[in-house]
Amino acid sequence: MSGPEQQKSRLAYLFTMPAFFLMGLMIVYPFVYNVVISFSNMNLSHFRDWHLVGGRNYLQVFTDAYFWYYLRKTILWTAINVFFHVSIGVSLALILNKDIKGKTIFRTLLILPWAVPQYITALTWRGMFNAEYGSVNLLLGKLFGVSVPWLTSEWGAFTACLITNIWLGFPFMMIIALGGLQSIPAELYEAAEIDGSSWYHKLRHITLPLLKPVMVPAITLGVIWTFNNFNVVWLVSNGGEPSDRTHILVSWIYKSAFTYFRIGHAAAFSMIIFALLLLFSWNFIRRTKASETVY
Repeated sequence: MSGPEQQKSRLAYLFTMPAFFLMGLMIVYPFVYNVVISFSNMNLSHFRDWHLVGGRNYLQVFTDAYFWYYLRKTILWTAINVFFHVSIGVSLALILNKDIKGKTIFRTLLILPWAVPQYITALTWRGMFNAEYGSVNLLLGKLFGVSVPWLTSEWGAFTACLITNIWLGFPFMMIIALGGLQSIPAELYEAAEIDGSSWYHKLRHITLPLLKPVMVPAITLGVIWTFNNFNVVWLVSNGGEPSDRTHILVSWIYKSAFTYFRIGHAAAFSMIIFALLLLFSWNFIRRTKASETVY
């Protein structure tokens, strides 16, 4: 490397150093610190004088019945949410990709749930699910004469959280799918029409395969975000009510850390979640072959 080029390279490294420093300060240091305290006895009694206790916290997590109960509920929560996010999002994208009147207006209205801050949406839906004066029960009462105990029963509160998060999540998948659809060459559909292919065959053999490289990373992100979606569960169910039965793993970790002050235990819990999501993401992308070129 010549002198001027070497000088430019050093200058480039100099300009990127603040970014690397901030990344280390905001990401690397908290992660490493979390790993360390996951092997410690840090709690309310040992907040400053904590010491390492080996893998005791991890053993307690895996032998805790709450872990397996909330893990099953978190998997169910994630699967249902991502299924509806993708199915609703892709379906709406297919409709908006056609030449329909008012497409711009519909696109703007459908993206609103994603544009509004999560906590505002969650608190709004919580009010709507109120058993006495909520609009959902008022509507159900007028139409069917029934009243559902949304926030006072375990599965009622869980269903309320699901509905809220599905409402919040489908616009993201819709925008991603719409971008992927608009990148598909129109000549492929024209050739398929000449061959007499039906709508279903064009969807199966053209649209879905060419959407795959776009949707697989989006689905991976969706799984990670949904698995770790603290705001909706905590705000809609008012902290996991009733009787801590509406928690998913991440909300239970928060309560374990900041209500019961089991800091080391919660840190070990969070590292297990990190490992689960890392293994899922790597395996899902590898199996779906999303990084391969589609011809």
